[in-house]
Amino acid sequence: MLEVDLSQPLWMLLAFVGLGWLAARRLAVDPRPIATLLIYIIAPLTFFRGLTLGGPSIDYLLLTAALFLLSSLIGLMVSLIARPFFAAEEAALLAFSAGTGNTGYFGLPIAMVLLPPEGVTLYLFCLLGITLYEFTVGYYLSARGRFSVRESLAKILRLPLIYAFAAALLVSGLGLPVPGAIMEGLDYFKYSYTVLGMMIIGMTLGRVTLREVDVRFIAACVAARYILWPMISLIAVLLLRASVGISETLAMALLLLGVVPMAANVVVVAMELNIRPEKGAIAVLLTTLAAPLLIPWYLKILLPLGGLG
Repeated sequence: MLEVDLSQPLWMLLAFVGLGWLAARRLAVDPRPIATLLIYIIAPLTFFRGLTLGGPSIDYLLLTAALFLLSSLIGLMVSLIARPFFAAEEAALLAFSAGTGNTGYFGLPIAMVLLPPEGVTLYLFCLLGITLYEFTVGYYLSARGRFSVRESLAKILRLPLIYAFAAALLVSGLGLPVPGAIMEGLDYFKYSYTVLGMMIIGMTLGRVTLREVDVRFIAACVAARYILWPMISLIAVLLLRASVGISETLAMALLLLGVVPMAANVVVVAMELNIRPEKGAIAVLLTTLAAPLLIPWYLKILLPLGGLG
């Protein structure tokens, strides 16, 4: 199960990054309008489609809520720890990135290889919780790097993803049918979300100079993603298996969530709020490049420790 060829998803994602770099360097494409498009249109519609198709049950929504709370706690904890050591904008970006990961663009293709169909569904609802964190608590933590509490909360209330989440729950809860033509149209947004989300990294890297390479900041991001998250995911699996006895499939999904690289949305949100997107792009690219080496190695260690053989 662990002998998975990660080269195809890696090269696909890196190709999108490379296209973004070329677009910025050769075509002078400004990534900021694309970040706005992702946050205010593409992400909410993608989120709405995923929830309505998934047919959320109470058990699935509990997974979403649990991952939302876990991500929020990690982000808030890192925010408190980072403030004395980093400038306000850097601490905000680090806190946001610590609570999330590339669970969608990079993690989902791996989940579809490693997990059975029911495991992929479990993974998707965990992913939704982390995505909800990104555009609520995580967005607030990022905004606090430049704005007041009131301004930051006002920015969150303007984010349509929150309302897309509520609308999807309402539609599913009431059993309202969504016309097939609409669902077919929404299907296109998931592809543009992935492509544009990864291209923004390349566009931002196209503007990077050597002075943006901050080893201390990058090291903190890597530690949060590849040390803190694997430890927390393993502890969560051990506690849940000892208490409520979760399935091996769910345990595998939770461990996978803990070993994916940094989220591309770190760059998207940083671009929208203008909080050091160049530094975020460098850290995201480095953790993505390391992922094909680290993910199999981590899983070989974590699976036996989690009692999964």
